[in-house]
Amino acid sequence: MSTFMWWSSRPTAEQAPTDSAAGRLWSDGFGRVGTRAVQALALIALVAVAAFALTRLTLVLIPVLIALVLASAIHPLVSWLRRHGWPSILATWTALLGIVAVFGGVLTAVVYAVANQWQELADQAVAGLGELQESLGDLPIQISDQQIEDAKDAVTGFLTSSSFGSGAIAGFSAGANFVTGMVLTFVVLFFFLKDGPRIWEFLLRPFDGPAYERGQRVGGRTVTTMGGYVRGTAIVAAVDAVGIGVGLVIMGVPLAIPLAVLVFLLAFIPLVGATLAGVLAALVTLVANGWVDALIVVAIVIAVNQLEGNLLQPIVMARSLALHPLVILVAVTVGTVLAGITGAVLAVPVAASIWGAIQVWNGPDEPARPMRKKRVETAEGR
Repeated sequence: MSTFMWWSSRPTAEQAPTDSAAGRLWSDGFGRVGTRAVQALALIALVAVAAFALTRLTLVLIPVLIALVLASAIHPLVSWLRRHGWPSILATWTALLGIVAVFGGVLTAVVYAVANQWQELADQAVAGLGELQESLGDLPIQISDQQIEDAKDAVTGFLTSSSFGSGAIAGFSAGANFVTGMVLTFVVLFFFLKDGPRIWEFLLRPFDGPAYERGQRVGGRTVTTMGGYVRGTAIVAAVDAVGIGVGLVIMGVPLAIPLAVLVFLLAFIPLVGATLAGVLAALVTLVANGWVDALIVVAIVIAVNQLEGNLLQPIVMARSLALHPLVILVAVTVGTVLAGITGAVLAVPVAASIWGAIQVWNGPDEPARPMRKKRVETAEGR
């Protein structure tokens, strides 16, 4: 009986060649390429679905990411207070309210400066517009006063049209989403500061052994990288804001303090933030003081940016940001496409954290195998 069962379980003469042919079909060169193509398509589909889901959940995801980045930056202060005997809840509230007080004070100063100097800037802008209109009249291509008036009427018509009204409603909806996101960010930030390590331990409960140790390494490196990036960028941005702000004050440019604060904020957008801040400062100077002072402001901005790029960035950001400029450019572009300005700001610390996690994937100083150097890498620099 057992002999009969053994014989019946063997493949028949017709089945064996078929299975062998199928194996050869997928084991040759074209078969391996086809297998890899199917795997690549599946991976691309998974990434596309994940990206679509992220764009639908920006109201939740963006506040959580912002809270994670801020918590990584503020965590050393909370830890210092705890080590000096402060209760966890008191240390968290002290650090959180201190940050809110600083930002509130800066915002109050900006609003006060704008309110006091806005009328002066508006008058200078009207005068500058008149000068521009006279200059346009001297161009080889004649632009008549009627064409300028038609352009003004078109702008006025848009502002009073139903399209502008629908845009205002959309702006109100975006404002409501912004307030919701701010409140959610504050709440999530509080819990990250108070219970961040406990939350991470809870997320690591399904793992044990090497997987748990890897999760611990990845979590620690992520917090270190994000916190170092934010603190380093804040130092560089503060130097930029002080340098350009002092130059604007010396030149007598209106709204020097708000422009300095704008320089500080735009410095958190890699690659293009400093350029945008310089352009805005130069435009305000052009309208208020004329083109000579505007050129001087441009020279000040270039000098400050050179100081930042050649001295501060290598010293302050070397340990926290080990990314190639091309990687930064691609990350900023992807972040901007997915989440606008906020995505551009968050893209670099997220990319740096991912790279930092890869560097400790297999050990404290042992990167993941695909990213590990396997030979002496040489390349000609041109």
